[in-house]
Amino acid sequence: MMHGWGYGMRGFFGGGMLMMGIFWIAIIAIVIYFLRNSNKSTNRVETYRRDVKEDPVEIAKKRYAKGEISKEEFQEIKEELKS
Repeated sequence: MMHGWGYGMRGFFGGGMLMMGIFWIAIIAIVIYFLRNSNKSTNRVETYRRDVKEDPVEIAKKRYAKGEISKEEFQEIKEELKS
């Protein structure tokens, strides 16, 4: 009768503890993976926007449309950028 109980405990400590350790390491690795990738996915759009270079004339057009610069200043900027 004791032999059956002892055999089960030996199996638990022999392979069961190893499997439990592997299980928790895998869970922790999965959580870290998702935490890192969720942060990167939100930054991809911002990185793309920073990488795209706007044309200086387009910037001047936007500033003129907002009223930040006058028509004369806009014309000067365009002429200066052409040369």
